[in-house]
Amino acid sequence: MLFTNKDLKKLIVPLIIEQLLVVLVGFADTLMVANVGESAVSAVSLVDSINILLINIFAALGTGGAVVAAQFIGQGSKEKARYSAKQLILITALLSVVIMIVAVLLNSHLLHLIFGHVEVDVMKNAEIYFLFSAISYPFIALYNSGAALFRAIGNSKISMINSAIMNVINICLNAFFIYGCHWGVFGAVLATLIARAVACCVILYTLSFTDNDLRIDNLKKWNFDWNYIKKILTIGVPSGLENGMFQLGKILVQSLIASFGTYAIAANAVSNNICQMQIIPGTALGLAMVTVVGQCVGANDYEQAKYYIKKIMKMTYICMGGLILLLSLATPAILSFYSLSKETLDLAYQCVFAHGIFGIIVWPVSFTFANCLRAANDAKYTMSVSAVSMLIFRLFFSYVLGRYFGMGLFGVWIAMFIDWIVRSVFFLWRYFSGKWQNQQYCPCPGREICKRRADPGRYRAGSVPWLCGSPLPSGLRWLCHWL
Repeated sequence: MLFTNKDLKKLIVPLIIEQLLVVLVGFADTLMVANVGESAVSAVSLVDSINILLINIFAALGTGGAVVAAQFIGQGSKEKARYSAKQLILITALLSVVIMIVAVLLNSHLLHLIFGHVEVDVMKNAEIYFLFSAISYPFIALYNSGAALFRAIGNSKISMINSAIMNVINICLNAFFIYGCHWGVFGAVLATLIARAVACCVILYTLSFTDNDLRIDNLKKWNFDWNYIKKILTIGVPSGLENGMFQLGKILVQSLIASFGTYAIAANAVSNNICQMQIIPGTALGLAMVTVVGQCVGANDYEQAKYYIKKIMKMTYICMGGLILLLSLATPAILSFYSLSKETLDLAYQCVFAHGIFGIIVWPVSFTFANCLRAANDAKYTMSVSAVSMLIFRLFFSYVLGRYFGMGLFGVWIAMFIDWIVRSVFFLWRYFSGKWQNQQYCPCPGREICKRRADPGRYRAGSVPWLCGSPLPSGLRWLCHWL
């Protein structure tokens, strides 16, 4: 077995702690900003919908690099894994800087275009928060890619330590800037910027250590290798588009929520913070799924991949079920910490309670389980399902239930649950059909992705010497392409 129970524990426990830290910092941020006023909470909530969109795109790019690196490690090709890691850092830096420049230059124009006419105080705070958030994009993008690379080799402890450093800095500076300096929203975003910059520098430095299987050395020589970048983008682009469409849909829904009033925006922000706690185990185990299944696919051992998929999903349901039950009991006490109106808190409680029910039943398949398909290079399928489901079900039913049936914010959340159900049905069908096993990264010189359209067990890498292992005449490499 590629992963013993001890290996899985070593991989998963730090991931859960890391996700817990991330969520607690988000909770603390909202709690501190809530003391500034509902307009501040609303502004942070609006901008965070854009931030999450872009950060998820960066994370998807990191996932693409992690999958490629994990599969190379599964094949035993550590040099290729290191080289792909270097290409990931290069393309991440370039993309994030471009996005940062666009966001800084079009700050207020983008906010007015997306959210329309909101209250003046909300928009003023949103412009400040968005400007400094944009400056931090390269730092968080490179941090995410570095953390993904460490997870690819099963060393999630490094990313956990770096996350702890970043989040402790964030909380401490938040308290100082908001309560000590009284800088409000500006203090919150400045703390985030500084924390991300420090975490980025630390994880890039750690990647250069000589005992790291994915170390990035020879930093003076940076050159684009499109063969490797293409491999990364094969997973990263569909995953990025999937996350992008998902978050874009949330932004469009956020603009709908904004029309319900400031109390609905604030209730949505508070609900999202608490619900992020509910999905901590599922998010962590989804990251572990990428590493474990990626290495199994790289070794061309789909029986082990299936075994670990079932095992990780079982762990996800047990952990999420227990945590959601505990949080459901604690939600009234948690909500009491927010300095918000009774109307806002009551609406937030309804959303959190409903999220807990569907979170136990549907969320793990819709999100954690989907990572096993991505790790097997089936990211295009997950992207297609997620994009169509978002457009047809989430957006459509948000407007139908929220506006035309007068259900407001709660109707928008019901539409989200419908989207989860549809995604889950299609992901499960794909898995049981076996079509996700049709391709893998192969060490043959003529084709990086072998699409084994016939019998997946027949064309194992290296099993047919002239097909996938031995040197192949350049004129015959098309055989590997088509087979």
